[in-house]
Amino acid sequence: MDRLSIAIAGCGPAGLAAALLLDEQGHDVVIYDQFDEPGPVGSGLMIQPSGLAVLDQLGLASETLARGARIDALLGIEEHGRVVLDAPYSKLGVKEAFGIGIHRASLFGILHDAAKARGFAIETGHAVAGSTADSAGRRLTFASRPRSPVFDLVVDASGWQTLFDPDPKGVLEFGALWASLPAQPGDPFHGNLLEQRYRRASQMVGVLPIGRRKGAKTPEVAFFWSLARDAYANWLDTPLDEWKAEVAALWPDARVLLDRIERREQLTFARYAHRTLKHPVADRMIAIGDAWHSASPQLGQGANMALLDAWSLARGLGEGRSLDEKLRLAVSWRRDHVWLYQWVTKLFTPLYQSNTAWHPALRDWMLAPLSQIWPTSKIQAQLMSGLFGFPLPSLGLKIPDYEALSASDSAARTRAIASSLSHS
Repeated sequence: MDRLSIAIAGCGPAGLAAALLLDEQGHDVVIYDQFDEPGPVGSGLMIQPSGLAVLDQLGLASETLARGARIDALLGIEEHGRVVLDAPYSKLGVKEAFGIGIHRASLFGILHDAAKARGFAIETGHAVAGSTADSAGRRLTFASRPRSPVFDLVVDASGWQTLFDPDPKGVLEFGALWASLPAQPGDPFHGNLLEQRYRRASQMVGVLPIGRRKGAKTPEVAFFWSLARDAYANWLDTPLDEWKAEVAALWPDARVLLDRIERREQLTFARYAHRTLKHPVADRMIAIGDAWHSASPQLGQGANMALLDAWSLARGLGEGRSLDEKLRLAVSWRRDHVWLYQWVTKLFTPLYQSNTAWHPALRDWMLAPLSQIWPTSKIQAQLMSGLFGFPLPSLGLKIPDYEALSASDSAARTRAIASSLSHS
């Protein structure tokens, strides 16, 4: 395999995973990131079986579970107490399968620590402004720095707001307020469920266990409240206690978390976009992750799709002959799965985030009952797990050994408890 010089724009999960895989293949890799200190943006996310398959190949699955929280099902209840989303991983038909709720900082830390151990360069303070290409290769240009050296390949992993796509970004009507909050013994939430409460589809509050960040003494949960983009300015002018009362009216149990929100600054408003770059490959350049395709987080696939893209890129570079063929293969193995999830996410998002009346009615009175009947229950589990459309076989990946992973995690936690008791 030819040894390539590769520049990666963006130090998120997509960029870091791609860098680790490409460095392992022997390529010369440099990551460029706009921040002075690269780090995560946001609160919690879900690692699904699809994404865990890549982390397993990187040798990072056990550490991901150790820092995250095992999630066995998604549970959604509408305001009158009717269960309208009940999606256990057990319906997947994979023994012991589960998702992992994890703080973005934890996933970033796992990948970043692995990158530092490899020793390839991460150039901070480089805000990518564009790129130029000639017969020698491709260079990145920056907002306030000299352009980069020439590279054989540039990987755009800079997220959905990428500067390499001049088209409108398709920002969605609804975003969400997020906060990472400490979990306390006695909290009225299930430690192994992603729980949500809905008022029609215009209001949603949720709680996701996200494990314990490195060095932290207590586990955390990600708290989120859906909010229309055009309502955010009004929210900023609304007294915090008045907003808390609105949330608690939908889900009274959430009061214990709301009491831990003392300042508006604890909440971050996240915007989302639904877009797909028509041509993810250009001359000596490829887009992966949200830079290629982004969507609502309703199906929890963002980081997982990015990890699959990174794996596909590495596999393409390993199997293709010319660079053009390598990139074509990388995209071809992902295109159908990307198209499928973009379409399904666009279809399902209004059922949970919209101002219409008929979307939540369809969700509550047709889809909810159907989802409890085979084979719909298994299809729902496949959608949730990122395995709908069978993306792993074409990439040479397989579902992780969840039984071994669970046993390893249980043993590690037992040792940790024993060590704690011996020191107390």
